[in-house]
Amino acid sequence: MQVDDKLISYLENLSCLTLSESEKKSMTEDFQKTLIDISRIKELGKPQGTENVLRGDTRECSSPFDDVNVFREDDVCPSLDRSLILKNAPVKNDEFFMAPKTVE
Repeated sequence: MQVDDKLISYLENLSCLTLSESEKKSMTEDFQKTLIDISRIKELGKPQGTENVLRGDTRECSSPFDDVNVFREDDVCPSLDRSLILKNAPVKNDEFFMAPKTVE
């Protein structure tokens, strides 16, 4: 893919931006460098150990730890008092904050 003025103008219009000529030139150079870097990554080939990823076996990618639960246990803790929380609310009922309706 070649980054040219037409592509930059398209992206400028798509993102609702107005770029100066120097910004357009800089963006063209940056995009071109990015595309070169991506093509270099593609040249590296598929890393070892990823043969099964495309077949749907993603076990190798799920966690760096083998069969270890890395999640903490849920601890039940006392909560703050509801009346204390609602004390500074501008609009409230007995149990909840009240907010204006935003969706009809």
